Amino acid sequence: MSEMEKKILILARRDHIEAMRVAAGLTIFGHEIRLVFMAKPVSENTATSEHAELLELVEIEPETTVSEMADDLPFLDAAALAQAIGSSDGVISI
Repeated sequence: MSEMEKKILILARRDHIEAMRVAAGLTIFGHEIRLVFMAKPVSENTATSEHAELLELVEIEPETTVSEMADDLPFLDAAALAQAIGSSDGVISI
């Protein structure tokens, strides 16, 4: 990773679709991106499916702090989330 590339953590708290769009967009600059869905389960609709395909294309595997989503995505407990925040160069909350 060069000096210009950063480890960025995206916390999808309110707008999951926008968080997915931002995460995918930041990969253009070569940043290492982690996306964590928080607060509520992701709604399943056409827009969400399209953005999920985009995440797959740019090789971002979302994670979650929502126990209802733990069957489908890697689950982060409070300690793992704190570690993810601490090891990131930047955190974006959406």
